[in-house]
Amino acid sequence: MKKVLNIGLGGRSFIIDEDAYNRLQAYLEHFRSKLAGDPSQEIMEDLESRIAELFLKEIANPSQQTVGLALVERVTSQLGMPDGADEPGADTPPYERAVPKLPKKLYRNPDERVIGGVCSGLSSFIGLDLTVVRVLMVVLFFSATAGFWLYLILWIVTPKAVTPAQKCEMFGLPVTAGNMARFSRK
Repeated sequence: MKKVLNIGLGGRSFIIDEDAYNRLQAYLEHFRSKLAGDPSQEIMEDLESRIAELFLKEIANPSQQTVGLALVERVTSQLGMPDGADEPGADTPPYERAVPKLPKKLYRNPDERVIGGVCSGLSSFIGLDLTVVRVLMVVLFFSATAGFWLYLILWIVTPKAVTPAQKCEMFGLPVTAGNMARFSRK
């Protein structure tokens, strides 16, 4: 008979067996030790939310299913470490893991913005050079077309990529620990 614990992870409640809890704690502590600086708290919150999402995706009925060691191993190996290194206890080396190609989501990019980040977000979404998108927007603006209104509407409607997870989605990268660490605020 295994001991089970009730834990809160990413704002959700889970029932997890003791072995899986110890493995998850070791992973989170190892991950936290790899991070340095002030943005580590934000990254840890995003990581815990992502782990909670993956747990919910795997278990059909969260109130009656227990998170086991196999699920924790699968989730931690999928997320990896912030520096891309192999984490202790992982069975699969990082170079053998399949990296799924994800669709990009449209966000305003606050890191490369001039006014609102709309052109930068469009650039990453459609895969064009940022300069080309900016030149096209200026041409639309001065050619007496709807360039101004298009920019204004996109600025209002398009959400701003604030968290590292949103920045990963903006570039079509999987939301893994290594990718989220690349986009942490400095």
